[in-house]
Amino acid sequence: MANINIEKLLNIFNYFDGVIITDEHGKIQYYTNFRTDVYNIRVNDLVGKTVLEIHPYMKEEDSTIMRVLKTGKPVFDHVEHLRSPHGDTITNLCSTLPIFQGGNLVGAIDYSRCIDDGVHINVERRQITLPTIHDDRQTMYHADDIITTSRKLKEVKSMLPMIANTDSAVMIYGETGTGKEMFAQSIHAAGSRGRKTFVSQNCAAIPETLLEGILFGTEKGSYTDAMDKPGLFELADGGTLFLDEINSMPMSMQAKILKAIEEKRARRVGGSEPINFDVKIISALNKDPVLCIKEDELREDLFYRLGTVLIEIPPLRERKADIPLLAGNLISKFNLRMNKKIMGLSDEVIEIFNNYSWPGNVRELRNVIEGAFNVIGSEVIRKSDLPSYMTNRFEPEHTAIMEIDDSLSLIEKVDAFEKNNIITALDCSKTVSEAAEKLKISKQALNYKMLKYSLKSKK
Repeated sequence: MANINIEKLLNIFNYFDGVIITDEHGKIQYYTNFRTDVYNIRVNDLVGKTVLEIHPYMKEEDSTIMRVLKTGKPVFDHVEHLRSPHGDTITNLCSTLPIFQGGNLVGAIDYSRCIDDGVHINVERRQITLPTIHDDRQTMYHADDIITTSRKLKEVKSMLPMIANTDSAVMIYGETGTGKEMFAQSIHAAGSRGRKTFVSQNCAAIPETLLEGILFGTEKGSYTDAMDKPGLFELADGGTLFLDEINSMPMSMQAKILKAIEEKRARRVGGSEPINFDVKIISALNKDPVLCIKEDELREDLFYRLGTVLIEIPPLRERKADIPLLAGNLISKFNLRMNKKIMGLSDEVIEIFNNYSWPGNVRELRNVIEGAFNVIGSEVIRKSDLPSYMTNRFEPEHTAIMEIDDSLSLIEKVDAFEKNNIITALDCSKTVSEAAEKLKISKQALNYKMLKYSLKSKK
């Protein structure tokens, strides 16, 4: 099994009550449990056994660990019911991630939090994204990793060292997938805080009931099952705290964030003494902050506090000249990772890329190229290697004169065009709400149209 820094992993999973690490066969190699009051079992009774041996009543398809080992895909925010050694039923909220080494699946890591059956879980955004904690500059993005021909982005790159060496707050805004965290990490790495911790958290991915405890920490006994755990501000002390999609945070929580940042201290949930911290705050929005304020998604006073330095990242469709550079860089990286020798893009693919709107931005470009690497049968990426949602709806700009299809009425043609655009937006979005934003319609209107065209979404 791969060499794993257990303590570093546990720092990442600081907000959960138990962690299990298994090998590729599902045998437990490491186990820790912070809720011995609920589930008290000795480590020696677990290590070397599989989850199915420990819970013989559990079916293989019900185990997220066995599912991840079989598919190689992570499982997020799964509610499971287990039996304690005393016969009590325990409800856990768990997520399981695959562990890869050299491209091979070598194990899985499962983290869980004991919850009450009555705990509310946001059904639209079920996936909880853990804070990412970097304490190694070698694993982070730097300014040199930002590849662009855009004059605007080149100006931003040139300012990064100056921005990095102050304690001023930075706000980055741009569409989903434009690379906002890359810029945030580059700012951290370029400054005096670069040797300290960088903590990243997507605020949209945390249920509101857990948000305050994750940000500020908790004291044992503050509420049922609460334990002594540091918050993100404490973990980032001396370094940088990156809060992504901060406009998704409830207004009441934004007020508490503002107070904590201004005072440079905060109390843990249930705590009596304030804890001081020294952090550089970098925040990110997926749209213009002025629009967020107008739509009551962002407090105006918080914007003035966090927007000391404003950085706008333009969408990929507004900097098409970057596409060949980014594609070439990604091809080089995937050649090394997948041991291939792909030379580049065919002329037809270049034309498709230049005429495509890229709603998912750089992230979508990366996914498209990675997907092509999995099915490619030649030395260049061809149209047949691209996802169908991109090629089926591609019409080159020079095809201004279209043949009339007499088999369809005008209404049927309009419906087909609308349906294809909805499918594209859903394919490139994490949620129905995000797809609705891209289509510039309400979520209710999109749900109606999905029902009209019999479209289903896994989001």
